[in-house]
This record gives sequence, structure tokens and C-alpha cells, in this order.
Amino acid sequence: IAIGFSSDGSMVGSSAIVGWVGSNGGIKQYYLGGTQSSSVEPNKGSLQVLGNTSAALSQSQRIYMAFQLDTTQPQSKLLYAVGPQGQFPSSPEFRLSQHEYKISTRIDYLTGQSGTVQTPYSRLRMSHGVLNMLGWGVLMPIGIIVARYFKQFDPTWFYVHVSIQSGGFILGSVGVVCGLVLNDRINANVAKHKALGIVILVLGCLQVTAFLARPDKVSKVRKYWNWYHHGVGKVLIALAVVNVFYGIHLGNAGNGWNAGFGVVLASLLIVAIVAEFRKWARK
Repeated sequence: IAIGFSSDGSMVGSSAIVGWVGSNGGIKQYYLGGTQSSSVEPNKGSLQVLGNTSAALSQSQRIYMAFQLDTTQPQSKLLYAVGPQGQFPSSPEFRLSQHEYKISTRIDYLTGQSGTVQTPYSRLRMSHGVLNMLGWGVLMPIGIIVARYFKQFDPTWFYVHVSIQSGGFILGSVGVVCGLVLNDRINANVAKHKALGIVILVLGCLQVTAFLARPDKVSKVRKYWNWYHHGVGKVLIALAVVNVFYGIHLGNAGNGWNAGFGVVLASLLIVAIVAEFRKWARK
């Protein structure tokens, strides 16, 4: 278990006391320099812990931790976290595994009252996640389904397809911009997530360019254009789905977001399978 002391309610940049029990149980201070395990440094931090005042013990299936700080008043924004069961820090590095649960609170040391702390840039985080999920992860697949299975409603299917894909591209592009702004403000270590987002945005721009340069149906190069357009679209969707789930993981958004997005994808997949079966049955 761990308790951190933060100036703004965020993990990065704060100091924490971590305790664990077992055959090699102990308590150490850590400096939380980033979101990766390698950035969480043991025996560092700004807390002045008095000697021989720290203890961690397990009783009645609960873990208790106690320590005493030499300070006039500690930071009022506290972070609580619980690590994975059975994974303890060990010598010589005493590295921590990623926590399973966490919560941020604010405590008034005069009254003893506490309340939850809103994560810094929470609205920007939410906008980034929701816009990308809806744009790249939901609307784009719907647009592909319309284009593949509803061509009998010509030319309505085309205008619906273009409208949905345009909306998805706009929402997704704004979501990527929100992510870049967020990364600049919090300086998070999310290089892979950022790189995937940029690749997805580039693929989206290529699709827009391909639409503007679309050859006539009777053109000899139309066949190759179709291969390109369909191929890039499928790669874009695959990368987008992976990056949305990865973003949920990085943001510690919880299983609810994973389940919700998974249900939407499963529903779209079922629709696509049924439509594909009916398409082949008509042949």
C-alpha cells in the first residue's frame, strides 16, 4: 500500500511512502518521477520521515501502515494506492509494480474533513479520450459498414458514408490535438500512444486526400484506388482500436471504459457479420 503527498493531486512529481508485509516486508520513501516503473525511485523524495517511527503490519486481512513526518504541515492533497497482490519490492532495486487501485483526496488538517481531488486537466483528458473513441473507434467503423453493406441504396449510401467518415475524422483530429496539448502540459511519458495517434491522424489525412483525388468509376486506375482506400481504412481502424484501449490503460480510466468500448465494438462486429452473411446469401 502507498500514500503520496502531492501539490496538485497528480502522481507525477510527488513523494510517497510505500509499505508492504511478508517475509521481507518494509517501508520506503519513493519519488514518483513519472508513470513508468523506472521513473519511480526508491529512497528519494521530499518527505522528512523520522527514524524508528515507521511500521507496516497485516491484521484481519487488512494492511496497516504508520509513519511520522518532520513538517509543520504536509501537503493537503493525498494519493492512496494499492499494489498487485503477491508482488513486493525486493533488493537490490526495490522497484514497484504498477498499482491496481488508486484515489486522490484532499484533507483539511484543521477540521479532519476530506474530499476527492479532481485530476489536473481532467476535462482535457476526458475530451481527448471521448473524441478519439467516438471519432476513430466508433464512427469510422460505422462508415466502413455503410460503404460495404448498403451499396444497394445508391447514391444514398455514398453520402451517408462520406458524412459519417467526415464527422469521425473531425472528432478524431480534434481529439489528437487535445492529446498533444495535454502531453505538453503534463509531460507524460506516453511516447508509444502519441506515436500511434500521429500515425492514425496521418492515415486519416491520406483518406481525405484520396477522396478528393478519387478517379471516375470507368478509370483504369480506379481498381488500384479502391485497394488503397480500403487498405488504409482497415489499418486505420485497427490501429485506432488498439490505441483507444491503450489510452484507457494509460489513463487508468478503469474497467468500465474498457467494457463500454468493447461492447460497442462487439455490437458493430455482430452487425458486420450478419450483413456479410446476407450479402453472400444474395449472390
